[in-house]
Amino acid sequence: MFESLTVSTRVTKAAPSCLVLGQFKGAALDADSQKLDPSGAALAASKRPEATGEAGSIAEAFPEGARTPKRIIIVGLGDKKTFSADRLRSAGAAVGRRLARTKDATCAIELAPCLKAAKADATHAGSAFGESLGLLAWRYSKFDGTGRERAKGPKLAVRSSSKPFAGGLERGVALAESANVSRTLSATPPNVATPYFMASEAQKMARKTGLKCTVYRDSQLVRERLEGLINVGKASEHKPCLIRLEYTPKGTAKNAKPIVLLGKTITYDCGGLSIKVGGGMRGMKQDKDGGCAVFGAMHAVATVIKPKRPVVGLLVAAENAISDVAYRPDDILTFRNGVTVEVTNTDAEGRLVLADGLCWACDKEDPAAIIDLATLTGGVVVALGSTYAGMWCDDDKLRAKVEAASERSGERVWRLPHHQEYRDMMRSEVADIINSNPNRKAHPIQGAAFLSYFCDPGVPWCHLDIAGTHSVEGEQGAFIKDSPTGWGVRLLAEMLDRE
Repeated sequence: MFESLTVSTRVTKAAPSCLVLGQFKGAALDADSQKLDPSGAALAASKRPEATGEAGSIAEAFPEGARTPKRIIIVGLGDKKTFSADRLRSAGAAVGRRLARTKDATCAIELAPCLKAAKADATHAGSAFGESLGLLAWRYSKFDGTGRERAKGPKLAVRSSSKPFAGGLERGVALAESANVSRTLSATPPNVATPYFMASEAQKMARKTGLKCTVYRDSQLVRERLEGLINVGKASEHKPCLIRLEYTPKGTAKNAKPIVLLGKTITYDCGGLSIKVGGGMRGMKQDKDGGCAVFGAMHAVATVIKPKRPVVGLLVAAENAISDVAYRPDDILTFRNGVTVEVTNTDAEGRLVLADGLCWACDKEDPAAIIDLATLTGGVVVALGSTYAGMWCDDDKLRAKVEAASERSGERVWRLPHHQEYRDMMRSEVADIINSNPNRKAHPIQGAAFLSYFCDPGVPWCHLDIAGTHSVEGEQGAFIKDSPTGWGVRLLAEMLDRE
């Protein structure tokens, strides 16, 4: 929606073209906010019927004077008693959409006076507001051709006189930029975004941000016994690879254990020989969104968060295609850790490449914890819709960290159960386990149960199924119609910011 978005931390006396104030539901415009508009236009507007204070509601005023903003937006922040910083994301989306239409070039976000009444953390509030503005700024334009002309959005510069809020705005816009990196990769079509393209983009990003990037392919996959990648990807002309991104802060002890982020990166999924039918293939370019989230999170780690502990990102990248060498139902694969898998459905391929990633992480990285993200099952969409990502995590400390990060980022998670009975559902008559049980009971839990066979006991592990949250169909908050959300980038960043 914006051609560019910048945050200015420089104090200036020049009036912005727009001033944004806040108002709680059922409350008058606070005294400190009134002082920011000596003309009284904002106070008058706050008393109009449309100024309800409901979260995301908008009322406008147009003061007159040489040193006054041309427009004042009063945005509703909802009930003061139940206020949380996540409310600022709705407010930011509402304000951002309005600014995109009015084409204001400069905007002062002065919500800090109002937020004092709710005892809100101004920095966190600013970050939440900035995230929404930054996410709204995204648009995928790489394939804009000559067939039509799109109108350019305005160049917007925002600021705040509150240093904590301004610092939060800067942080939030930067986190949104990392999420937008993920979204751009997600939207890139499969004839471009092949596994090797993802590897090339990771290498470019690593050079820019100071990360280390290593790509394993061809004979290296065979040597490392990465059977999931080899078999899922062997039918495609676009060969599979394992992409490893590493962040190591200065002064890291040699024995410091990394947090490992693992992402399913299926660049296109036709289902293999268990081919998807009807319209089932539409949108399968986004079956790589777990890997895109890890990519974006590593960008945030290197550019925004810069934690004091090492972080490793693993993208298990392959295209699930069909050819005379495609893997088949009835094949049996022996994985790196010795577990044998009977293939019952080649459209349950994501868990096979994730199994490689989990084995690699346990064997090679000596991890403090592993968090994997995947568009793994349609069942989690049935269970949770698009409101929550499914979470499986039996380690209390890791789960508490993920839930706290979820609370701060607004990317919601809901814990679903692990139990031996679910693991038993995956037993095979001819191998150790099957990759998919045709019995649809506990469908999303089956995926987690399968993966549990590939994570060493004692290693804290969290599995996030983002199939319902990785994209939106209609306009929703800070997201435009039919767009990826970059789900997980901000959650992982918030968690690592506290490490």
